Amino acid sequence: MGPLGRLSVASGVRAEALEARRAELRTRAIEAPAVPSFAAALRRPDVAVVAEVKRRSPSKGVINDSIDAAAQAASYARGGAAALSILTEPSEFGGALSDLADARVATTVPLLKKDFHVHPLQVLEARAAGASALLLIARALSPDRLRELADTATEIGIEVLVEVRSEGELEDALAIEEAVIGVNSRDLETLIIEPNVTPRLIAMIPADRLAIAESGIVSRQDVQRVAGVGADAVLVGSSISAATDPAGAVAALTGVARSARGR
Repeated sequence: MGPLGRLSVASGVRAEALEARRAELRTRAIEAPAVPSFAAALRRPDVAVVAEVKRRSPSKGVINDSIDAAAQAASYARGGAAALSILTEPSEFGGALSDLADARVATTVPLLKKDFHVHPLQVLEARAAGASALLLIARALSPDRLRELADTATEIGIEVLVEVRSEGELEDALAIEEAVIGVNSRDLETLIIEPNVTPRLIAMIPADRLAIAESGIVSRQDVQRVAGVGADAVLVGSSISAATDPAGAVAALTGVARSARGR
């Protein structure tokens, strides 16, 4: 079993543990304070930077185990990040749900809960924790489960980022109205980056839908490269999490003009 399958199974086990708290989570999700819109924050003249709090990863191992989520979030916001991605997966990314809560206190920008969400209870948990949006990985979900999780999100007022790597997955993602589409150039089974994935799939995303380029973004030149194929935003984690000056690292990636997609 590859990393994606392993992480999805582990996420399912964690989701089952939430069953005893179903009623509590639903109440907390419904009553949670309003949060800023993730999608609205990405609609800007320049390529939006979604800055990720990331301690470890299966592909790189330890990146920066000493990250304090609140301090890192505040630094990213000072650097001009349009939104933040908070990795809450504990086993291989070193994240925690408390990181999301800490970041919510430290900054006012939208927060994406990035984890391997496979169960509706995790959607409730994300909204209750103060997330503006959560990640849904199309490859890890059947089309029916993807629709179920997206519908649950709509019901309780949280947005979704649907991540894809193939034309079929993109078709399923586009069927989710208002979903932000993320194109990940990294194969989560082999952990190999395939640079041609991003330009091929982003070109297929209608101009009225938001497209985020994920993985392999390190420099301003990388941002310019994906801007040239129509990306509205970039999600950056490893390079800025490892930086000694995270605010400066984010600032160096901002201000790149967007290019309109043809569709």
